[in-house]
Amino acid sequence: MTGSVRQDGYPSSGGTDASPEQRMPEWSGDHLADPTTTGLDVDGDLGVDPAELTDEDLIREMHSLHRTRLDTLRHASDSALANHLRRTAELETEYLARHPGREVDPSRLRDE
Repeated sequence: MTGSVRQDGYPSSGGTDASPEQRMPEWSGDHLADPTTTGLDVDGDLGVDPAELTDEDLIREMHSLHRTRLDTLRHASDSALANHLRRTAELETEYLARHPGREVDPSRLRDE
């Protein structure tokens, strides 16, 4: 990441309340510097279009991303994290579009 280094040795994002998604414009764009290391397919896309995935494949892809989330957040390069955030958003958006009336577990609801 760009920016100063905090006293604890970790890079400072410039703001303590911003999520990684909100900080993405600050990232260096190093994933654009070398297209051979980005995982781009021949059309320049990263991954299969979620709309083309079967329900089973969509769920499998989301499982994979969620399983690797913490490791990616803590240890991956800025470009890998940016790709992870983008891909997660794409897949979850597709899931919600396919399942707008998804079943909500009552035990997961908060008392308001």
